[in-house]
Amino acid sequence: MTEEKIEGLNAEEVKTEEVASEAEETKNETVSAETAETEEAVEQVPAKKQRSRKKRVETQEVKPESEWKEQVVQIRRVTKVVKGGKKLSFRAIVIVGNQKGQVGVGCAKASEVIIAIQKAIADGRKNLITVPIFKTTIPHPITGRSGAGAVMLRPASQGTGIIAGGAVRSVLELAGIENILSKSLGSKSPLNAANATLEALKALRPFSEVAKKRGLTMAELLN
Repeated sequence: MTEEKIEGLNAEEVKTEEVASEAEETKNETVSAETAETEEAVEQVPAKKQRSRKKRVETQEVKPESEWKEQVVQIRRVTKVVKGGKKLSFRAIVIVGNQKGQVGVGCAKASEVIIAIQKAIADGRKNLITVPIFKTTIPHPITGRSGAGAVMLRPASQGTGIIAGGAVRSVLELAGIENILSKSLGSKSPLNAANATLEALKALRPFSEVAKKRGLTMAELLN
């Protein structure tokens, strides 16, 4: 009897050991599965971030640069006397051009500087003129007048550059003229100088138009 009891106890101990080993194995399997899931989640997070970054880069669009260029010549604070006192505002003078023979002068007033510049740019684009350019210079000498100011323009040879200053230089540069001689006479106001330059450029006539009116060819006219 004692031997049978001992064998029964041994069998129970073996069973308990087997159950304990199975429990440990299941615990190890669950731990390994959890670690694998966490590693997959960690791997998936940067992948999502990378995808979102790629999408952001793809959605960014490069805006084409406009051929029109603007140059602010003057910003002045002006006052207007009204019934209640004085009204302060800003006046902006802006030159607009594409350096391909088109240029305009805009002048506008507003209570803020940025708004005045925007209005002056819009005004300049409304008053564009086409300049006849002959071999990077003007076809013939001319003088333009505006108010008390006058601007004298003369053709120049290749390599001379733009001999001008202030508002006159801005107008000639944005018109696309590379070689020219100029002299500002009378009033020194930038608005008068810019308008006088614009009037002179507006009065220019190309050689083809003159030859057609005279009934001559270009070769006969130039010779």
